[in-house]
Amino acid sequence: MVILTGAGISAESGVDTFRDAGGIWSKVDYREVATPEGFARNPRKVHDFYNKRRRGMAGILPNAAHAALARLEQAFLGTFLLVTQNIDHLHEAAGSHRLLHMHGELAKALCEACGERSEWPGDMSTSSQCPQCRTVGRLRPDVVWFGEMPYHMERIYAALSECDLFVSVGTSGSVYPAAGFVEEARLAGAHTVELNLEPSEGGSLFAQTHYGRATEVVPAFVDRLIEKSWP
Repeated sequence: MVILTGAGISAESGVDTFRDAGGIWSKVDYREVATPEGFARNPRKVHDFYNKRRRGMAGILPNAAHAALARLEQAFLGTFLLVTQNIDHLHEAAGSHRLLHMHGELAKALCEACGERSEWPGDMSTSSQCPQCRTVGRLRPDVVWFGEMPYHMERIYAALSECDLFVSVGTSGSVYPAAGFVEEARLAGAHTVELNLEPSEGGSLFAQTHYGRATEVVPAFVDRLIEKSWP
């Protein structure tokens, strides 16, 4: 089983989405804060952007959809992988363990000098020192930016090639390579399910769809799945 989650699952916890009307990219030019070139031009601006996002996560809690997926992981006896495009830690907070962050993690730093990653829950700046190599001024958020390759792709494609069930939760279906995962799963013969607020751009590719609030449709689907009454 492979589960893919996107911004829609965290939106009900109060986390801003990126691509929806009124989302982050409607207010901020991604080229300035979410590209290697933008970081090279103005690292202080990039750090300010992500510092505000880290502070904004204070008090944000996982919701019923996160909890349902953690419950599914515990109940499912087969091979299970949860792949999230989100950079928050709400899945972990809900109890998920078999999890990959394909777009990185907000609360981690990546050192451009030594390539090591470190936990970094607080503010980051051009004067921050790498905990690993002690270099100053070479830390960046451990987040995949536009033009960069998402993390863990070999493991993700291997799981998709062997899965029997692929479920996409709260995604726009417009961001590749994640938008192509449903086709990879279909090629493997998997049953494919979309759980979303509304049909995604690739909604027609799914064999089964359920639309509504994530906190309603995800727990209901998980209950049916655990009871083995799906599809």
